[in-house]
Amino acid sequence: MRKIVVILVILIAAVAGIRKRTINIGIFLNDDEQYETSTIAIASAVRTINLYSKVEYLLRPHIFRTHKEDILKTGLLACSLLEKGIAAIFGPDSPEINSIIQSVSSSLEIPQFQTFWNPKLAFLASRQSPSEKPIQIFNLHPSPKSLSKALATLVRENDWKSYTILYENDNGLLRLEETLKQLNPNDPVVAFKTLGLPENHRSVLKEVKSSGVLHFILDCEVDHIMDILRLAKELKLLSEFHSYILTNLDAHTLDWSEFKNIRCNITAMRLIDPNSAHVKNAALAWNQNMRYNILDNLKNMAIQNELNYQRSRKQLDDIKPTDIRTKTALLYDSLNLFISVFSEMEKKGRVALEPLSCELNKTSAHGQLFSETLLKTNDTLLLEPLTGVITEFDQIGYRQIYKLQIIELEESQFRVTGSWNPLVPDKLNLTLTLEDRDTELRKKIQKRNFRVVSRLGDPYLMAIEETGGKLLYGNARFEGYAVDLMTEICKPENLNCSFTFDLVPDGMYGNFDPVTKQWNGIIKELLEYRADLGICDLTITYERRKAVDFTNPFMTLGINILYAKAVKEPPDLLTFSHPLSFEVWIYIATSYLIISLIMFLVARLNPNDWENPHPCNPYPVELENIWTFRNCCWLTMGSFMTQGCDLLPKGISTRLVAAMWWFFALIMTACYTANMTAFLTSSRMGSTIESAEDLAAQTKIKYGCVAGGATSSFFKDTNFSTYHRMWVQMESADPNVFEKSNKDGVKRVITSKRKYAFIMESSNIEYEMERNCDLMQVGNNLDSKGYGIAVPINAPYRKQINEAILKMQEMGILHTLKDRWWKQKHGGGQCTKDKLSDDAAATEMGLDNVGGVFVVLAVGVLLALLIAICEFLWNVRKVAVVQKLTPTEALIQELKFAVDIWARKKAVNKGISTSAISMENIDEQM
Repeated sequence: MRKIVVILVILIAAVAGIRKRTINIGIFLNDDEQYETSTIAIASAVRTINLYSKVEYLLRPHIFRTHKEDILKTGLLACSLLEKGIAAIFGPDSPEINSIIQSVSSSLEIPQFQTFWNPKLAFLASRQSPSEKPIQIFNLHPSPKSLSKALATLVRENDWKSYTILYENDNGLLRLEETLKQLNPNDPVVAFKTLGLPENHRSVLKEVKSSGVLHFILDCEVDHIMDILRLAKELKLLSEFHSYILTNLDAHTLDWSEFKNIRCNITAMRLIDPNSAHVKNAALAWNQNMRYNILDNLKNMAIQNELNYQRSRKQLDDIKPTDIRTKTALLYDSLNLFISVFSEMEKKGRVALEPLSCELNKTSAHGQLFSETLLKTNDTLLLEPLTGVITEFDQIGYRQIYKLQIIELEESQFRVTGSWNPLVPDKLNLTLTLEDRDTELRKKIQKRNFRVVSRLGDPYLMAIEETGGKLLYGNARFEGYAVDLMTEICKPENLNCSFTFDLVPDGMYGNFDPVTKQWNGIIKELLEYRADLGICDLTITYERRKAVDFTNPFMTLGINILYAKAVKEPPDLLTFSHPLSFEVWIYIATSYLIISLIMFLVARLNPNDWENPHPCNPYPVELENIWTFRNCCWLTMGSFMTQGCDLLPKGISTRLVAAMWWFFALIMTACYTANMTAFLTSSRMGSTIESAEDLAAQTKIKYGCVAGGATSSFFKDTNFSTYHRMWVQMESADPNVFEKSNKDGVKRVITSKRKYAFIMESSNIEYEMERNCDLMQVGNNLDSKGYGIAVPINAPYRKQINEAILKMQEMGILHTLKDRWWKQKHGGGQCTKDKLSDDAAATEMGLDNVGGVFVVLAVGVLLALLIAICEFLWNVRKVAVVQKLTPTEALIQELKFAVDIWARKKAVNKGISTSAISMENIDEQM
């Protein structure tokens, strides 16, 4: 039943078509893979138009298959076609052949519709004066200038600072004209690489890879895109860090299934929306035309024969909306535009179509009218256009209104992320917001396992020893600050990802060799994309930052000096005597004896020191002198000890001697006190090196750092005179002062007996000081820097890691991790008690420092007891003689009295006469 209805519709249309006149048009198609699809599109458009009831004529297309080498043959075909009185010419797509067709059309004023990128159209318009008639060339493809602006806007929105342009021919540079114009003088230089012949593509891509550029603009024919990207994949130029912009508007029509798992960002633009309803309907209609002979136009034998020829060659596949290329869609729209404008002309009067000749200088009668009508019309087209609004053209012939979709490859299909409108050329209308991209990226991060490369170094990464024959694998082999840091980053509340640690093969941080032009260590692993992250005590430097990216610092530090503490000698028992030299003590003792003797002699000579023994007797028989040698020694001793004496001189000479001794004692006591303070202070002082300036100003203490590290680069590249002088001294030092690692430098500081200082990061110094109490940090930091996580340039996950680090910093997690590995794990915190004792030592003195004073006191007291015993025994002897007792009896008698602590008075020995006592007193005074 359905076939009968279709047959009736066709028969009615055929009968109605008898009354319609025929309009001849010429169509030139390239002999390529799209020839069949273009023919089917023409058949569908012509049939639909011919069946349209409001159209009073029938289109009769004359299709020619052309080759770009057949320029002369195509010109002859065009001239022969003019004799049939054609109304318009469509195509060709080849720029080489188009030149002659464009020349014929412009000369004879026959409308020509172009469907390819044609920069020569503007050149043709520039040769015509404004007074000449409107041109007859209409290009439905985006103009070179507008397409270039679209690419420039896309590059700017992607924030590309450095990129490489890969192009097949010079037309590629014209398409990127506006992109190049927006470059500033301070921007990195944009590299241009011509792809050349297919056999040269590999060498070109290898050269591009060595340059380290990650962003590319690829301008080539659509059929060459896959071959170039396959080579790029082999050369590892399709990683997640690379980005590509494809300038060809048909990139979405390719089969991208083989690139399903690539992480590279591939962006393109397209003029056709294959998801739109009218494109899907057009593809459906084309498939029907291709399958059913009954739907072929009975009045168009050219299309009938072409379709029969194609069916005889092979079984045609269904045309999908994504298979429709730009030139096919533009050809379909150009037919639609032509017949719509021609119908508008027919409403005002019948249009005359006359045969023309290339040899005669005669122009068409309808060309100028057609151009004027097309430039003024804004009416809706008869058919739904596949590429948007096409009713407006500029005076050159370029299409003015259209919309380009910005598409990105996801899995094996393209998705729309924005659009570009030539009416607002400096802005992209994004359909995918930054929040949407962040959400997608977080989902991708949750599915991935980060490859983390590091190096062994306490406490950042330490190897766990295998015990009990149990083998360790993966992350179980390591522990340390870096492992805990990644564990925190990959927690569910942060990135919710996983990670695997591996060691860098050469054990280096990452330095650039100016001779080989190569990086080593962690930086090399990231540059060659064998790792996703690099975590250790890796300093963020300018040189490294040019090669890789870094996250926000997870630890802030600076360069400092590690030095050994002064070895404290055991305190001397006679420490109190050190403020004065041994000679001074001898001189003081000698002076004491001499002054005592002088006082004794002067007192004997001075009459004022001879006193009345009985003050109540005004006329004494004799005078006495109290200044025995014993009393003189007592006076000088009390004065020197600043304790005074109950005996004081009365004569001028004796008082002068005493005053001079007091003055001497005052000065010596003050000097001793002051010198004792200074001595105790100096005994607590550590190193005499307090800053880098002190190190640079001396040559006795050698100093160095890790060879080839960030610290050595700091001194090597600095402009500060002091640090540059230190670098010169380090380079010229003999023996070598550079070490392979921080651990070797610390060991050298400990064993060098304060003859070597090691310059390293303050965080590592803090770690070593927590475990070795003989080490100390000298002065303040020489600079300020940070440890960051290294990632390849353009790494998409860098932002998320930055957010996680910032969150951990605000929550105090980074501080907790540092305390754990610096002060708690593996012997940390051992020197905390020593630090407290050192602080207390600033105000306290131990027993070792003042023990000698107690010894002197004890010796003096023992000596006094010994003398007292001798005096007691001497008195016992005298008592035994006087009282005629045996020595034992006298000893017992005197001893009993001595131990009777309650006895306050003692009887005088009666056996001793007063005269004897007087004589004894005189002898004692003498």
